[in-house]
Amino acid sequence: MFTRLAETYRGVVQDLVLSLQALALSLKQQGLAATCYVCGNGIDGRGASFVADLGDGHMVRFLVSDSGISWLESRNGRELVRLDGAEAIGELQRIAAFLQTGPTRPVRPDRAPHPVVERPA
Repeated sequence: MFTRLAETYRGVVQDLVLSLQALALSLKQQGLAATCYVCGNGIDGRGASFVADLGDGHMVRFLVSDSGISWLESRNGRELVRLDGAEAIGELQRIAAFLQTGPTRPVRPDRAPHPVVERPA
């Protein structure tokens, strides 16, 4: 049973590595600063470090390896948020969806990463 779980986890890591590489490439094509460094030879998907610059000193880093999955968000070098496991993957999905809408394009309120508070005119 545990061998099967370990293999399943390795598959998740490999899928995340491929997704991070694709996300970094997509963001670079949009003119954003994003990198994805893969551990090892890059074929076996043992792990990766993804970093994206969201502007105004706001950075996100997503680390994935056989040892774990973590998310770190910082502004001007100060840590704001650190998440692990499924929460880290959920945050990566939220930010990826936001970034892929294109920061220069308006985001529809129903698709914004955080709730939008409308102020009366």
